[in-house]
Amino acid sequence: MAFVTTCLVFGFLLLGLLGGETMASSNCNFPAIYNFGDSNSDTGGRSASFDALPLPFGETFFGKPSGRFCDGRLVIDFIAEQLGLPYLSAYLDSIGTSFRHGANFAFGGSSIRVGGYSPFHLSIQISQFRQLKARTTDLYGQRQGKARTPSSKWNLPKPEDFSKALYTFDIGQNDLAYGFQHTTEDQVRESIPDMLDQLSDAIQTLYEEGARVFWIHNTGPLGCLPYSFIYDQSKPGNLDEGGCVKPENDVAQEFNRQLKDRVTQFRLRLPHAAFTYVDVYSVKYELVSNATKQGTYGPFGL
Repeated sequence: MAFVTTCLVFGFLLLGLLGGETMASSNCNFPAIYNFGDSNSDTGGRSASFDALPLPFGETFFGKPSGRFCDGRLVIDFIAEQLGLPYLSAYLDSIGTSFRHGANFAFGGSSIRVGGYSPFHLSIQISQFRQLKARTTDLYGQRQGKARTPSSKWNLPKPEDFSKALYTFDIGQNDLAYGFQHTTEDQVRESIPDMLDQLSDAIQTLYEEGARVFWIHNTGPLGCLPYSFIYDQSKPGNLDEGGCVKPENDVAQEFNRQLKDRVTQFRLRLPHAAFTYVDVYSVKYELVSNATKQGTYGPFGL
């Protein structure tokens, strides 16, 4: 499975992070992607459930609201492009939806643990995946041998594709953010092992369902988000050299250290699966702390 990790990391760095253009490697032949997360990778779940996200969301690339908390594409979109797959449909979207090449269970505001900003926490997203898999497998079983619409025309994945798919995670930021808003820094730190226990349970469940290739983002620099800066900048010594709120970033980095340890444990415990740990934190912090090099001036000036 090492070639899978190598080609994905290479494609991610060149296309998703550095803006280069690469062709999808023939080794990265995933028939589908199943994504679990929050607003960092939500491609329409929140919009399908409530009001559509208005402009400027979506205007730069899609030219219209796209269900994304972004004016353009998200990292999950670049991953799909790199693998030669269509953009993921939100599982909760019932209009014009195709799950032939995967599904997106991410929902804006979601967390790993129950509570927080969204009812669609990680265990709910895992339950939705299991329902999709079970109903798809059952439908194929019912139609097997019957002269009906060819399977290539269905909007559902092939049952055998579930074990060949890429499983991506981008979640945890809201657990930390909600914790900072309602508890102390020490309490947030103390809650990290429980967050990661529940994330580990989700990964184990997917493995038991046949998943074998996992792509796991760490959490970004929470203290560089605008609301963190607005509410916490006045506290003495709270800002680091990049202008971000240091206590929140420190906790995010602790979360990431423990997450990386969990991924290492999974590699040892599940040797037949492949796990890629993606350091999103470093990339995002570089973009904010060296904004002028990226052509952006005064990232906290609004």
